[in-house]
Amino acid sequence: MSGMKLQGGQGVTVQYAVATEGVPDEQDIRTWAGLALQEAGEEREVVVRIVDEAEITALNRQYRGKDGPTNVLSFPCEGFPGVATELLGDVVICAPVVAGEAVTQGKSPQSHWAHLVMHGVLHLLGYDHHTDAEAQHMESREIALLSELGYSDPY
Repeated sequence: MSGMKLQGGQGVTVQYAVATEGVPDEQDIRTWAGLALQEAGEEREVVVRIVDEAEITALNRQYRGKDGPTNVLSFPCEGFPGVATELLGDVVICAPVVAGEAVTQGKSPQSHWAHLVMHGVLHLLGYDHHTDAEAQHMESREIALLSELGYSDPY
């Protein structure tokens, strides 16, 4: 496990639970997460964990009641009453699913990774896509953030 403070005091810890070719390096993940974290407007920290299909499937089943792997899950930090914490939560990303999606969707792996890291962090910041209005708001923010890095609209 390693961590680093980003501009504005934002902290991102990156964990690799799987060694897979094509997984972005820590600096790229920190950059993408840090950009999305700037939405918080205050110093916050996140953990981004890169996992395999078995781990994400177990988490998806336990916390969402869904069988099978998914690309990204976000787990907000609940904390304890009266105890302040900068930890916003955890973002868990499944490397094999992301790699497969990039191929089937005709996206560059790097842009797809950037999108999903930011997507997970935005969920921790309260963005969601349960309704059309929420989805439009979240997607427009993702598009703007990705554009800042030179990536095209993922939708």
